[in-house]
Amino acid sequence: MKYKALIGLEMHCEISETNTKVFSSAENSYKGIANTNIRPIDMGFPGTLPVVNKEAVKKALMASMILNCKQPEYIYFERKNYYYPDMPKNYQITQETKPAPVGSYGEMKYECNGEMKVAKINNIHLEEDAASSDHYASYSAIDYNRAGVPLLELVTEPIFHSADEAVSFLETMRSVYQYAGISEADSKKGQIRCDVNVSIMEESLDETDPKNWGTKIEIKNVNSFGGVRDAINYEIERQTEAKEDGTYDSMEQQTRRWDEESLTTIYMRSKVDAIDYKYFIEPNIPKFKLSKEWLEEIRASIPPLAGERKEKYMNEYGLSHYDATILVKEKSISDYFEECISYGVSEKDVSNWITSVILGHVNKYELEIDKIFVTPKMLADLIQLVGNKTISSKQAKEVLYKSLTEEREPTKIVEEEGLKQIGGEDEILGFVNEVLSEHPEAIDQYKAGKTNILDFLVGQIMKKTRGQANPAMARSMMQAEIEKR
Repeated sequence: MKYKALIGLEMHCEISETNTKVFSSAENSYKGIANTNIRPIDMGFPGTLPVVNKEAVKKALMASMILNCKQPEYIYFERKNYYYPDMPKNYQITQETKPAPVGSYGEMKYECNGEMKVAKINNIHLEEDAASSDHYASYSAIDYNRAGVPLLELVTEPIFHSADEAVSFLETMRSVYQYAGISEADSKKGQIRCDVNVSIMEESLDETDPKNWGTKIEIKNVNSFGGVRDAINYEIERQTEAKEDGTYDSMEQQTRRWDEESLTTIYMRSKVDAIDYKYFIEPNIPKFKLSKEWLEEIRASIPPLAGERKEKYMNEYGLSHYDATILVKEKSISDYFEECISYGVSEKDVSNWITSVILGHVNKYELEIDKIFVTPKMLADLIQLVGNKTISSKQAKEVLYKSLTEEREPTKIVEEEGLKQIGGEDEILGFVNEVLSEHPEAIDQYKAGKTNILDFLVGQIMKKTRGQANPAMARSMMQAEIEKR
Protein backbone atom coordinates (compact mmCIF):
# COMPACT_ATOMS: atom_id res chain seq x y z
CA MET A 1 0.00 0.00 0.00
CA LYS A 2 1.25 3.49 -0.84
CA TYR A 3 0.67 6.42 1.51
CA LYS A 4 1.02 10.17 1.32
CA ALA A 5 1.68 12.62 4.09
CA LEU A 6 -0.44 15.63 5.02
CA ILE A 7 1.64 18.21 6.85
CA GLY A 8 0.46 21.41 8.47
CA LEU A 9 2.68 24.01 10.13
CA GLU A 10 2.25 26.41 13.03
CA MET A 11 5.14 28.83 12.70
CA HIS A 12 5.88 31.15 15.61
CA CYS A 13 8.02 34.20 14.89
CA GLU A 14 8.81 36.99 17.34
CA ILE A 15 8.30 40.53 16.06
CA SER A 16 11.69 42.01 16.89
CA GLU A 17 11.29 45.36 15.11
CA THR A 18 9.37 47.21 17.85
CA ASN A 19 10.75 49.25 20.73
CA THR A 20 8.56 47.68 23.40
CA LYS A 21 6.67 44.46 24.03
CA VAL A 22 3.17 43.86 22.74
CA PHE A 23 1.21 44.71 25.92
CA SER A 24 4.03 46.00 28.13
CA SER A 25 6.33 49.02 28.15
CA ALA A 26 9.38 46.80 28.72
CA GLU A 27 12.09 46.96 26.06
CA ASN A 28 11.73 44.46 23.21
CA SER A 29 15.33 43.40 22.61
CA TYR A 30 17.43 40.28 22.86
CA LYS A 31 19.52 40.36 26.04
CA GLY A 32 21.99 37.82 27.36
CA ILE A 33 21.40 38.90 30.96
CA ALA A 34 18.21 37.31 32.29
CA ASN A 35 15.29 39.30 33.70
CA THR A 36 16.47 42.77 32.65
CA ASN A 37 13.72 43.62 30.11
CA ILE A 38 10.74 43.29 32.42
CA ARG A 39 7.79 45.16 33.93
CA PRO A 40 5.34 43.94 36.59
CA ILE A 41 2.79 42.90 33.94
CA ASP A 42 5.36 40.57 32.34
CA MET A 43 5.53 38.61 35.59
CA GLY A 44 1.77 38.50 36.14
CA PHE A 45 1.63 40.84 39.12
CA PRO A 46 -1.98 41.57 40.16
CA GLY A 47 -3.43 44.97 39.30
CA THR A 48 -1.41 45.39 36.09
CA LEU A 49 -3.17 46.18 32.82
CA PRO A 50 -2.13 45.53 29.18
CA VAL A 51 -1.70 48.36 26.66
CA VAL A 52 -1.64 47.37 22.97
CA ASN A 53 1.53 48.21 21.01
CA LYS A 54 0.28 49.85 17.78
CA GLU A 55 3.53 49.12 15.91
CA ALA A 56 3.22 45.40 16.69
CA VAL A 57 -0.33 45.42 15.30
CA LYS A 58 0.96 47.22 12.20
CA LYS A 59 3.69 44.62 11.63
CA ALA A 60 1.16 41.82 12.11
CA LEU A 61 -1.23 43.36 9.59
CA MET A 62 1.64 43.80 7.12
CA ALA A 63 2.45 40.08 7.39
CA SER A 64 -1.25 39.34 6.88
CA MET A 65 -1.29 41.40 3.67
CA ILE A 66 1.87 39.76 2.30
CA LEU A 67 0.16 36.40 2.85
CA ASN A 68 -2.86 37.62 0.85
CA CYS A 69 -5.08 37.14 3.89
CA LYS A 70 -8.34 38.87 4.69
CA GLN A 71 -8.01 41.55 7.37
CA PRO A 72 -10.77 41.95 9.98
CA GLU A 73 -12.97 44.98 10.48
CA TYR A 74 -12.18 45.04 14.20
CA ILE A 75 -9.17 43.88 16.20
CA TYR A 76 -9.99 41.72 19.23
CA PHE A 77 -7.78 39.97 21.74
CA GLU A 78 -8.68 36.92 23.78
CA ARG A 79 -7.47 34.98 26.79
CA LYS A 80 -6.18 31.48 26.30
CA ASN A 81 -6.32 29.93 29.77
CA TYR A 82 -3.73 27.41 30.86
CA TYR A 83 -1.20 26.94 33.60
CA TYR A 84 2.44 26.63 32.66
CA PRO A 85 5.53 27.70 34.66
CA ASP A 86 6.64 30.23 32.02
CA MET A 87 3.15 31.78 31.66
CA PRO A 88 2.96 33.70 34.97
CA LYS A 89 -0.57 35.13 34.51
CA ASN A 90 -1.90 31.58 33.94
CA TYR A 91 -3.33 32.83 30.65
CA GLN A 92 -1.97 34.13 27.36
CA ILE A 93 -3.35 37.15 25.52
CA THR A 94 -3.80 35.95 21.95
CA GLN A 95 -6.32 35.82 19.08
CA GLU A 96 -8.53 32.89 18.14
CA THR A 97 -10.34 32.57 14.83
CA LYS A 98 -13.63 33.92 16.23
CA PRO A 99 -13.59 36.90 16.21
CA ALA A 100 -11.19 37.03 13.26
CA PRO A 101 -7.43 37.40 13.90
CA VAL A 102 -5.23 39.88 11.98
CA GLY A 103 -5.37 37.66 8.92
CA SER A 104 -7.34 34.66 7.69
CA TYR A 105 -7.61 32.45 4.59
CA GLY A 106 -4.65 33.51 2.50
CA GLU A 107 -2.01 31.87 0.34
CA MET A 108 1.70 32.18 -0.27
CA LYS A 109 3.79 31.16 -3.27
CA TYR A 110 7.10 29.45 -2.54
CA GLU A 111 9.75 27.59 -4.49
CA CYS A 112 10.70 24.00 -3.73
CA ASN A 113 13.36 22.16 -5.72
CA GLY A 114 12.95 24.56 -8.65
CA GLU A 115 9.14 24.26 -8.76
CA MET A 116 6.70 26.98 -7.70
CA LYS A 117 4.04 25.85 -5.22
CA VAL A 118 1.24 27.50 -3.27
CA ALA A 119 0.70 27.14 0.47
CA LYS A 120 -2.81 27.70 1.83
CA ILE A 121 -2.92 29.82 4.99
CA ASN A 122 -5.62 29.23 7.58
CA ASN A 123 -4.80 32.25 9.73
CA ILE A 124 -2.10 34.45 11.22
CA HIS A 125 -2.57 35.98 14.64
CA LEU A 126 -0.77 38.23 17.12
CA GLU A 127 -0.12 37.16 20.69
CA GLU A 128 2.36 37.52 23.54
CA ASP A 129 5.27 35.14 23.95
CA ALA A 130 5.85 33.19 27.14
CA ALA A 131 8.92 33.45 29.36
CA SER A 132 11.76 31.06 28.60
CA SER A 133 12.94 28.22 30.82
CA ASP A 134 16.39 26.73 31.21
CA HIS A 135 16.52 23.27 32.73
CA TYR A 136 19.51 22.00 34.72
CA ALA A 137 20.26 18.79 36.59
CA SER A 138 18.62 19.77 39.89
CA TYR A 139 16.69 22.95 39.11
CA SER A 140 15.08 25.10 36.42
CA ALA A 141 15.44 28.87 35.88
CA ILE A 142 12.95 31.23 34.24
CA ASP A 143 13.92 34.29 32.20
CA TYR A 144 11.07 36.82 31.84
CA ASN A 145 12.87 38.84 29.14
CA ARG A 146 10.85 36.91 26.53
CA ALA A 147 7.52 37.18 28.38
CA GLY A 148 5.28 39.57 26.49
CA VAL A 149 7.42 39.85 23.35
CA PRO A 150 5.06 40.23 20.34
CA LEU A 151 4.67 36.89 18.61
CA LEU A 152 3.14 36.04 15.25
CA GLU A 153 1.65 32.58 14.89
CA LEU A 154 1.08 31.48 11.30
CA VAL A 155 -1.16 28.44 10.82
CA THR A 156 -1.24 26.68 7.46
CA GLU A 157 -3.68 24.15 6.11
CA PRO A 158 -2.35 20.55 5.89
CA ILE A 159 -1.08 21.35 2.41
CA PHE A 160 2.49 20.03 2.40
CA HIS A 161 3.36 16.48 1.37
CA SER A 162 7.06 16.27 2.20
CA ALA A 163 9.72 17.67 4.52
CA ASP A 164 11.26 19.50 1.53
CA GLU A 165 8.02 21.39 0.89
CA ALA A 166 7.56 22.29 4.56
CA VAL A 167 11.12 23.55 5.01
CA SER A 168 11.05 25.49 1.72
CA PHE A 169 7.91 27.28 2.90
CA LEU A 170 9.45 28.06 6.30
CA GLU A 171 12.56 29.47 4.62
CA THR A 172 10.32 31.64 2.40
CA MET A 173 8.47 32.96 5.45
CA ARG A 174 11.69 33.69 7.32
CA SER A 175 12.77 35.71 4.28
CA VAL A 176 9.42 37.57 4.25
CA TYR A 177 9.77 38.54 7.91
CA GLN A 178 13.33 39.76 7.37
CA TYR A 179 12.75 41.69 4.13
CA ALA A 180 9.54 43.31 5.42
CA GLY A 181 11.33 44.54 8.55
CA ILE A 182 9.01 42.53 10.80
CA SER A 183 11.61 40.38 12.50
CA GLU A 184 15.26 39.38 12.41
CA ALA A 185 13.82 35.84 12.39
CA ASP A 186 17.01 34.53 13.98
CA SER A 187 16.62 30.99 15.26
CA LYS A 188 19.83 31.38 17.31
CA LYS A 189 18.00 34.00 19.39
CA GLY A 190 14.94 31.78 19.70
CA GLN A 191 12.90 34.09 17.47
CA ILE A 192 11.52 31.24 15.33
CA ARG A 193 9.88 28.07 16.59
CA CYS A 194 7.60 25.64 14.84
CA ASP A 195 4.91 23.09 15.67
CA VAL A 196 4.46 20.44 13.00
CA ASN A 197 1.28 18.43 12.40
CA VAL A 198 1.75 15.17 10.48
CA SER A 199 -0.68 12.49 9.37
CA ILE A 200 -0.67 9.96 6.55
CA MET A 201 -3.42 8.59 4.34
CA GLU A 202 -3.76 6.17 1.45
CA GLU A 203 -2.34 7.75 -1.69
CA SER A 204 -5.40 6.87 -3.78
CA LEU A 205 -7.89 8.70 -1.52
CA ASP A 206 -9.10 12.29 -2.00
CA GLU A 207 -7.12 14.54 0.34
CA THR A 208 -9.66 17.38 0.03
CA ASP A 209 -12.11 15.31 2.10
CA PRO A 210 -11.13 15.50 5.81
CA LYS A 211 -12.82 12.14 6.38
CA ASN A 212 -9.91 10.51 4.55
CA TRP A 213 -7.24 12.13 6.72
CA GLY A 214 -5.30 10.06 9.19
CA THR A 215 -4.69 10.72 12.90
CA LYS A 216 -3.06 14.10 13.41
CA ILE A 217 0.18 13.99 15.38
CA GLU A 218 1.49 17.33 16.65
CA ILE A 219 5.22 17.79 17.22
CA LYS A 220 5.80 20.76 19.54
CA ASN A 221 8.46 23.48 19.57
CA VAL A 222 10.94 22.35 16.94
CA ASN A 223 13.64 25.02 17.09
CA SER A 224 15.42 24.67 13.73
CA PHE A 225 14.50 24.05 10.12
CA GLY A 226 16.84 21.06 10.11
CA GLY A 227 14.90 19.73 13.09
CA VAL A 228 11.62 20.24 11.22
CA ARG A 229 12.95 18.23 8.27
CA ASP A 230 14.19 15.37 10.46
CA ALA A 231 11.04 15.32 12.63
CA ILE A 232 8.73 15.11 9.61
CA ASN A 233 10.75 12.36 7.95
CA TYR A 234 10.89 10.37 11.18
CA GLU A 235 7.16 10.77 11.86
CA ILE A 236 6.18 9.74 8.32
CA GLU A 237 8.29 6.60 8.70
CA ARG A 238 6.87 5.87 12.19
CA GLN A 239 3.26 6.28 11.05
CA THR A 240 3.85 4.22 7.90
CA GLU A 241 5.16 1.36 10.05
CA ALA A 242 2.05 1.67 12.25
CA LYS A 243 -0.12 1.40 9.12
CA GLU A 244 1.75 -1.70 8.02
CA ASP A 245 1.54 -3.47 11.38
CA GLY A 246 -2.15 -2.57 11.89
CA THR A 247 -1.77 -0.29 14.94
CA TYR A 248 -2.42 3.02 13.16
CA ASP A 249 -6.22 2.98 13.43
CA SER A 250 -6.07 2.75 17.23
CA MET A 251 -3.55 5.60 17.50
CA GLU A 252 -4.92 8.59 19.45
CA GLN A 253 -4.51 12.22 18.44
CA GLN A 254 -1.45 13.26 20.41
CA THR A 255 1.29 15.77 21.06
CA ARG A 256 4.90 14.66 20.81
CA ARG A 257 8.25 16.42 21.09
CA TRP A 258 11.31 16.19 18.88
CA ASP A 259 14.36 14.82 20.67
CA GLU A 260 17.55 16.01 18.98
CA GLU A 261 19.75 13.45 20.70
CA SER A 262 17.84 10.30 19.75
CA LEU A 263 16.45 11.90 16.53
CA THR A 264 13.00 10.58 17.41
CA THR A 265 9.63 12.03 18.40
CA ILE A 266 8.59 11.23 21.98
CA TYR A 267 5.04 11.02 23.34
CA MET A 268 4.06 13.94 25.66
CA ARG A 269 0.27 13.88 26.06
CA SER A 270 -3.00 13.36 24.25
CA LYS A 271 -3.80 16.32 21.99
CA VAL A 272 -5.50 19.26 23.71
CA ASP A 273 -8.33 20.86 21.72
CA ALA A 274 -9.28 24.55 21.70
CA ILE A 275 -12.24 23.95 24.01
CA ASP A 276 -9.85 22.99 26.83
CA TYR A 277 -8.28 26.46 26.76
CA LYS A 278 -11.65 28.15 27.56
CA TYR A 279 -11.08 31.14 25.28
CA PHE A 280 -12.93 34.34 26.04
CA ILE A 281 -12.59 38.00 25.00
CA GLU A 282 -9.83 39.82 26.89
CA PRO A 283 -11.82 42.22 29.13
CA ASN A 284 -8.97 44.73 29.59
CA ILE A 285 -8.46 45.45 25.89
CA PRO A 286 -11.45 46.96 24.05
CA LYS A 287 -11.98 46.05 20.41
CA PHE A 288 -10.87 48.70 17.94
CA LYS A 289 -11.83 49.35 14.34
CA LEU A 290 -9.26 49.24 11.56
CA SER A 291 -9.64 52.23 9.27
CA LYS A 292 -9.30 51.77 5.51
CA GLU A 293 -6.79 54.64 5.45
CA TRP A 294 -4.49 52.94 7.95
CA LEU A 295 -4.69 49.61 6.13
CA GLU A 296 -3.80 51.28 2.83
CA GLU A 297 -0.91 53.08 4.49
CA ILE A 298 0.43 49.76 5.78
CA ARG A 299 0.00 48.10 2.37
CA ALA A 300 1.88 50.94 0.66
CA SER A 301 4.78 50.58 3.11
CA ILE A 302 5.54 46.94 2.22
CA PRO A 303 9.09 46.96 0.77
CA PRO A 304 10.33 44.79 -2.12
CA LEU A 305 10.62 41.22 -0.89
CA ALA A 306 13.12 38.52 -1.82
CA GLY A 307 11.13 37.28 -4.83
CA GLU A 308 10.94 40.75 -6.33
CA ARG A 309 14.65 41.33 -5.84
CA LYS A 310 15.41 37.95 -7.36
CA GLU A 311 13.39 38.74 -10.49
CA LYS A 312 15.18 42.09 -10.77
CA TYR A 313 18.61 40.47 -10.43
CA MET A 314 17.86 37.99 -13.21
CA ASN A 315 15.87 40.22 -15.60
CA GLU A 316 17.67 43.55 -15.18
CA TYR A 317 21.16 42.51 -14.12
CA GLY A 318 21.42 39.28 -16.12
CA LEU A 319 22.40 37.13 -13.17
CA SER A 320 21.77 33.39 -13.26
CA HIS A 321 18.90 31.83 -11.32
CA TYR A 322 21.47 30.14 -9.08
CA ASP A 323 23.40 33.32 -8.24
CA ALA A 324 20.22 35.37 -7.72
CA THR A 325 18.88 32.71 -5.36
CA ILE A 326 22.06 32.80 -3.28
CA LEU A 327 22.07 36.61 -3.12
CA VAL A 328 18.47 36.94 -1.88
CA LYS A 329 18.45 34.00 0.55
CA GLU A 330 19.50 36.31 3.39
CA LYS A 331 18.44 39.95 3.41
CA SER A 332 21.83 41.02 4.79
CA ILE A 333 23.56 39.46 1.76
CA SER A 334 21.15 41.13 -0.66
CA ASP A 335 21.62 44.48 1.10
CA TYR A 336 25.43 44.07 0.88
CA PHE A 337 25.14 43.35 -2.85
CA GLU A 338 22.85 46.33 -3.49
CA GLU A 339 25.07 48.76 -1.59
CA CYS A 340 28.10 47.52 -3.49
CA ILE A 341 26.54 48.05 -6.94
CA SER A 342 25.40 51.52 -5.86
CA TYR A 343 29.06 52.58 -6.24
CA GLY A 344 28.86 52.02 -10.00
CA VAL A 345 30.53 48.63 -10.40
CA SER A 346 29.23 45.78 -12.58
CA GLU A 347 26.43 43.72 -11.03
CA LYS A 348 27.91 40.49 -12.44
CA ASP A 349 31.37 41.29 -11.07
CA VAL A 350 29.93 42.04 -7.62
CA SER A 351 27.87 38.84 -7.72
CA ASN A 352 30.94 36.76 -8.63
CA TRP A 353 33.05 38.21 -5.82
CA ILE A 354 30.29 37.85 -3.20
CA THR A 355 29.19 34.32 -4.11
CA SER A 356 32.76 33.03 -4.26
CA VAL A 357 35.21 34.77 -1.93
CA ILE A 358 32.98 36.78 0.44
CA LEU A 359 30.44 34.05 1.21
CA GLY A 360 33.20 31.45 1.34
CA HIS A 361 34.80 33.48 4.15
CA VAL A 362 31.44 34.09 5.86
CA ASN A 363 30.54 30.38 5.84
CA LYS A 364 33.98 29.17 6.86
CA TYR A 365 34.11 31.37 9.96
CA GLU A 366 30.33 31.34 10.65
CA LEU A 367 30.05 35.13 10.42
CA GLU A 368 27.28 37.52 9.44
CA ILE A 369 28.10 39.40 6.23
CA ASP A 370 27.39 42.76 7.83
CA LYS A 371 29.97 41.95 10.54
CA ILE A 372 32.96 41.25 8.25
CA PHE A 373 35.76 43.80 7.85
CA VAL A 374 35.36 44.33 4.11
CA THR A 375 32.52 46.79 3.55
CA PRO A 376 30.56 47.06 0.26
CA LYS A 377 32.55 50.25 -0.52
CA MET A 378 35.87 48.43 -0.02
CA LEU A 379 34.77 45.60 -2.32
CA ALA A 380 33.59 48.09 -4.95
CA ASP A 381 36.96 49.89 -4.80
CA LEU A 382 38.78 46.59 -5.29
CA ILE A 383 36.60 45.65 -8.27
CA GLN A 384 37.33 49.06 -9.81
CA LEU A 385 41.08 48.42 -9.46
CA VAL A 386 40.62 45.26 -11.54
CA GLY A 387 38.42 47.09 -14.04
CA ASN A 388 40.97 49.83 -14.72
CA LYS A 389 43.78 47.23 -14.86
CA THR A 390 45.59 48.59 -11.82
CA ILE A 391 45.78 45.00 -10.55
CA SER A 392 44.90 41.64 -12.07
CA SER A 393 41.95 39.54 -10.95
CA LYS A 394 44.38 37.01 -9.49
CA GLN A 395 46.03 39.74 -7.43
CA ALA A 396 42.62 41.06 -6.40
CA LYS A 397 41.63 37.67 -5.01
CA GLU A 398 44.81 37.50 -2.95
CA VAL A 399 44.26 41.07 -1.73
CA LEU A 400 40.66 40.30 -0.74
CA TYR A 401 41.68 37.23 1.24
CA LYS A 402 44.32 39.32 3.04
CA SER A 403 41.85 42.09 3.71
CA LEU A 404 39.30 39.69 5.22
CA THR A 405 41.77 37.88 7.46
CA GLU A 406 44.18 40.70 8.37
CA GLU A 407 41.50 43.43 8.50
CA ARG A 408 43.37 45.87 6.27
CA GLU A 409 41.71 47.93 3.55
CA PRO A 410 42.20 46.41 0.07
CA THR A 411 43.41 49.68 -1.51
CA LYS A 412 45.99 50.10 1.26
CA ILE A 413 47.27 46.55 0.74
CA VAL A 414 47.73 47.26 -2.98
CA GLU A 415 49.56 50.49 -2.18
CA GLU A 416 51.72 49.25 0.68
CA GLU A 417 52.77 46.04 -1.07
CA GLY A 418 53.40 47.65 -4.46
CA LEU A 419 50.94 45.47 -6.31
CA LYS A 420 49.93 47.89 -9.06
CA GLN A 421 49.86 46.12 -12.37
CA ILE A 422 52.43 47.01 -15.00
CA GLY A 423 50.51 48.06 -18.08
CA GLY A 424 52.83 50.43 -19.90
CA GLU A 425 53.81 49.15 -23.35
CA ASP A 426 57.43 50.34 -23.14
CA GLU A 427 57.92 48.72 -19.74
CA ILE A 428 56.41 45.38 -20.79
CA LEU A 429 58.35 45.42 -24.07
CA GLY A 430 61.55 45.70 -22.05
CA PHE A 431 60.68 42.50 -20.18
CA VAL A 432 59.69 40.77 -23.46
CA ASN A 433 63.10 41.48 -24.98
CA GLU A 434 64.86 40.46 -21.78
CA VAL A 435 63.07 37.07 -21.69
CA LEU A 436 63.70 36.42 -25.41
CA SER A 437 67.40 37.22 -25.03
CA GLU A 438 67.55 34.65 -22.20
CA HIS A 439 65.66 32.01 -24.24
CA PRO A 440 66.58 32.57 -27.95
CA GLU A 441 65.78 28.93 -28.78
CA ALA A 442 62.13 29.60 -27.95
CA ILE A 443 61.76 31.74 -31.09
CA ASP A 444 62.65 28.83 -33.39
CA GLN A 445 60.49 26.43 -31.40
CA TYR A 446 57.47 28.76 -31.72
CA LYS A 447 58.00 29.19 -35.47
CA ALA A 448 58.34 25.42 -35.83
CA GLY A 449 54.79 25.05 -34.52
CA LYS A 450 55.40 24.63 -30.82
CA THR A 451 53.12 27.56 -30.00
CA ASN A 452 52.54 26.49 -26.39
CA ILE A 453 56.07 27.78 -25.66
CA LEU A 454 54.32 31.16 -25.47
CA ASP A 455 52.84 30.18 -22.08
CA PHE A 456 56.34 29.51 -20.74
CA LEU A 457 57.65 32.85 -21.99
CA VAL A 458 54.72 34.83 -20.55
CA GLY A 459 55.25 32.93 -17.28
CA GLN A 460 58.85 34.20 -17.23
CA ILE A 461 57.61 37.78 -17.61
CA MET A 462 55.15 37.30 -14.75
CA LYS A 463 57.93 35.86 -12.64
CA LYS A 464 60.23 38.82 -13.31
CA THR A 465 57.45 41.31 -12.51
CA ARG A 466 56.20 39.36 -9.46
CA GLY A 467 52.86 38.91 -11.20
CA GLN A 468 52.38 42.62 -11.81
CA ALA A 469 52.55 42.63 -15.61
CA ASN A 470 49.23 42.72 -17.42
CA PRO A 471 49.15 39.08 -18.62
CA ALA A 472 47.00 39.70 -21.71
CA MET A 473 49.24 42.57 -22.83
CA ALA A 474 52.40 40.56 -22.10
CA ARG A 475 51.11 37.66 -24.19
CA SER A 476 50.11 39.74 -27.24
CA MET A 477 53.38 41.72 -27.17
CA MET A 478 55.46 38.56 -26.81
CA GLN A 479 53.68 36.95 -29.76
CA ALA A 480 54.12 40.08 -31.91
CA GLU A 481 57.83 40.36 -31.04
CA ILE A 482 58.52 36.69 -31.90
CA GLU A 483 56.76 36.99 -35.25
CA LYS A 484 58.89 40.03 -36.09
CA ARG A 485 62.15 38.10 -35.68
